[in-house]
Amino acid sequence: MIRSLALTLLAITIGAAPVRAASFNVRDFGAKGDGTTLDTVAIQKAIDAAASSQGTVVFTPGTYLTGSIFVKSHVTLRIDKGVTLQGSQRLSDYPVLPSRIAGIEMPWPAALINVYKQSNASIEGEGTIDGDGKVFWESYWTLRKGYEPRGLRWAADYDARRPRLIQIFEANDVHLGGGLNLTRSGFWTVHIAYSSDVTVDGITIRNNEGGRGPSTDGVDIDSSRHVLVEHADIAVNDDALCLKAGRDSDGLRVNRPTEDVVIRDSIVRDGAAVITIGSETSGGFRNIEAYNLTGLSQVGVGILFKSAHTRGGWSEDIRVHDITLAGVPVVFRITMNWNPSYSYARIPDGMTGYPPYWKVLATPVPENKGRAHFRDVHIWNIKATGAKTAFEVDAFPEVQLDHFTFKHLYIQASTAGHISDARDWTFDDASLATVDSSVVGLSDDSNIIGIASRALPANQPKPDPVAKSFAEQDKN
Repeated sequence: MIRSLALTLLAITIGAAPVRAASFNVRDFGAKGDGTTLDTVAIQKAIDAAASSQGTVVFTPGTYLTGSIFVKSHVTLRIDKGVTLQGSQRLSDYPVLPSRIAGIEMPWPAALINVYKQSNASIEGEGTIDGDGKVFWESYWTLRKGYEPRGLRWAADYDARRPRLIQIFEANDVHLGGGLNLTRSGFWTVHIAYSSDVTVDGITIRNNEGGRGPSTDGVDIDSSRHVLVEHADIAVNDDALCLKAGRDSDGLRVNRPTEDVVIRDSIVRDGAAVITIGSETSGGFRNIEAYNLTGLSQVGVGILFKSAHTRGGWSEDIRVHDITLAGVPVVFRITMNWNPSYSYARIPDGMTGYPPYWKVLATPVPENKGRAHFRDVHIWNIKATGAKTAFEVDAFPEVQLDHFTFKHLYIQASTAGHISDARDWTFDDASLATVDSSVVGLSDDSNIIGIASRALPANQPKPDPVAKSFAEQDKN
């Protein structure tokens, strides 16, 4: 007896393998996995049981039809190869909860999978999470078709309530990845809001199968901190890797920055841009690094900053480097007046009976708070081939884009483009080869050093390529 106890203590001392956490198979709680039976209740029972022992929820291979499920603290939701979690197409299967959506706080349907106000949770495996979102895409287009002639384009994204695929909200110490396949999200795919210490490592996102889902962003990091995104493979119909921080009066009220974020080692095959900051910029951005990213020809823009004159916000220490773009039409785009029909909410005169969040969206923002102050941005080691335009940069004369540095650029483009409303930009080792032999057009008040340039004609109205490209994308 004494010898046996001694051997046990010795095993513990020398680092014997820890006891595995208990596994909870959803089939044991009544899940069918036949693709037709709604398994929401059974899956949630398994999660709740696992929470009592810091366990792992597992699935026998099959297709599990489900509405919203909620991963609890200290639980691992393991979705292995051969397992598909398929989202219900009934909106009633997604309970409405307090959330933030597209920059404002409001009630919204829960996501298919939620880590909601929890800590130390994981969602991992090589299986599939399928939002089956086409019904929600169609409901959005139907609503928007009726809204646009009434001047309500800005309200469509808020009134067409579409569930996200994965929501991480007011949570910390969360891991997502391990080879997961995420597809056909009804709305944004991965939304990380008001959270900290989140890692997304090893996901594939495909939202263009069976149609092109509108606003099906890839990964949105929203007023969160200490976030790492790596080894992502993304094809979506809007922003692929996106940083957000609130919209207009509500975002300025909340005033929470996105900070201490690393995005790296990923590929974007389709989407609005490889890396996007905005358009929700109100809370600001600090200590952001994005590197080792690749964009392919179905992507609209390489590096995109976008805001609006009611949005406000700021940037501090943004670093983007080692980016490869192959056939991406626009290399750099910055616009501070993005997509006006969406960005500026105005309730038509005489209209009554609208929801409370319309009033929030339409709350005026003083001009001195509405201009975003982007400065202290560092961009280097950019290789772009087959582009149409190198630079499309526009801000405001009274609030310029301040202190951007560029090093080691190699760009092949049809035309150079323009940089307006910029101050104290420096270029070092910038190679720009254009088919039309053009050089970058600069506004008169720019102080830009190190790149061949020409003066833009005074008072020449600038085109709004962002609005045009967005409208074209929306038709898809």
